[in-house]
Amino acid sequence: MTPAALSTVLVTGFEPFDGAAHNPSGDIARRLAELGHPDCQLVGEVLPVSFAHAPGLLAAAIDAHRPDVVIMLGLAENRRAITPERVAINLADARIPDNDGDQPTDAPLEPHGPAARFALLPIKHIALAIADAGIPAEVSLSAGSYVCNAVMYAALGIAEQREGSGGTPMRAGFIHVPATPQLGGDPHFTLDELERGIRIAITTILDHRA
Repeated sequence: MTPAALSTVLVTGFEPFDGAAHNPSGDIARRLAELGHPDCQLVGEVLPVSFAHAPGLLAAAIDAHRPDVVIMLGLAENRRAITPERVAINLADARIPDNDGDQPTDAPLEPHGPAARFALLPIKHIALAIADAGIPAEVSLSAGSYVCNAVMYAALGIAEQREGSGGTPMRAGFIHVPATPQLGGDPHFTLDELERGIRIAITTILDHRA
């Protein structure tokens, strides 16, 4: 495969939030963008933890890079595994304020949008491949109702629009990563280990082409 034929993969993460000094999802996106991946053209973006701004900035990144695959990453501090998400729901219901101070409650993301949108990635294969490499991983049903869910819902909506207009197909989905030791997480989940897990996810997605 020539470089021109390589798929473009956009990986996004988030900035720190809720007073934390780090967010491993954003760190992984930066690192992957810097180091690249041998099987794709990899682009990384770090999004704000903002209901108002993150979906629009994600849409702008998709317009700019025209990716074949979008992998969104977010932090789930209390989880003990890397968790590809199955569903994004049409709901903003924030346990804590976002970085703009907004804390929506029981609000639709799109008033006329569908109740849910399903991931367009092979999430069971992703979880299995990561687990087979010795890194805990499992499928999660829902991306929650915070900003992570909002960007997943938005990206899947863009993918639907592309398909409906006859444009280039785009596969998209969300993966939550657990906290690193700096954030009080399991010592097993160093940034290196989480990056390795996401690299495996990328390879798995590229191997399961739609």
